[in-house]
Amino acid sequence: MADFLDVLARDAKETINEGYYEVSTQIPTPSVSLKKAILESKRIPIITEIKAASPSLGTIRKNFNPEEVAGAMEKGGAVGISVLTEPKHFKGSLFSLIKVRKAVKLPILMKDIIIGSTQLETASKIGANAVLLIEALFERKYCEYDVHEMIAQAQTKNLEVLLETHNEDEFQSAINSNADLIGINNRDLRTLKVDLGVTKRILEKNDAHGKVVVSESGVKTPADLHFLRECGAQAFLIGSAIMMAGNIEKRVKEFAFAL
Repeated sequence: MADFLDVLARDAKETINEGYYEVSTQIPTPSVSLKKAILESKRIPIITEIKAASPSLGTIRKNFNPEEVAGAMEKGGAVGISVLTEPKHFKGSLFSLIKVRKAVKLPILMKDIIIGSTQLETASKIGANAVLLIEALFERKYCEYDVHEMIAQAQTKNLEVLLETHNEDEFQSAINSNADLIGINNRDLRTLKVDLGVTKRILEKNDAHGKVVVSESGVKTPADLHFLRECGAQAFLIGSAIMMAGNIEKRVKEFAFAL
């Protein structure tokens, strides 16, 4: 039975075939590591996310300037910035990532429904330092290569990999990969439901074996952040709660310095 993850995967293939990722732009990419930024952070490691919309919330922020938002996030204390580039469901833009790359020196994560090498090539061209890969897409055979080959291809292009999981089996598989970072998405991409307990349940039963774990989705307050830290997550990807704030710099500080 098809669920929303199947929809995302099918639309990703369509987007590739439409030529969306065929960009001629090639911009200099600073050699900065998202993993290193997390490990060396003197504050709570927050990866802030720039996104205009989401399937669950609809439009999140209208007519914003990606450079200004990214600058506010950097000033607020983010260790890295995730930029949504998926156009159909998140109103993302490759050009937003290019603008953000020119505006900040932080590591940038290209967040998309990545299923093929074309997307990795584009990420490396437009200034990304890392990419998101989703374990479930490999298990459902949507990707051009298996997870190990895709990770190797990304790393060959100087892209770190955040490999996203949602359950214990996916997490165990991810731990045995060469991914630089392991994500636990508290949002079930099949149903779009959010449960912060996903991170808790996975980490209380599974050893991360030294991998850096990033808890993704559902963080609305500093209290949520403290809960996830106690569960064992080391970094946190926060999107909507920051993008909906009136003062983005102040909102990022509330999370990054919520010690």
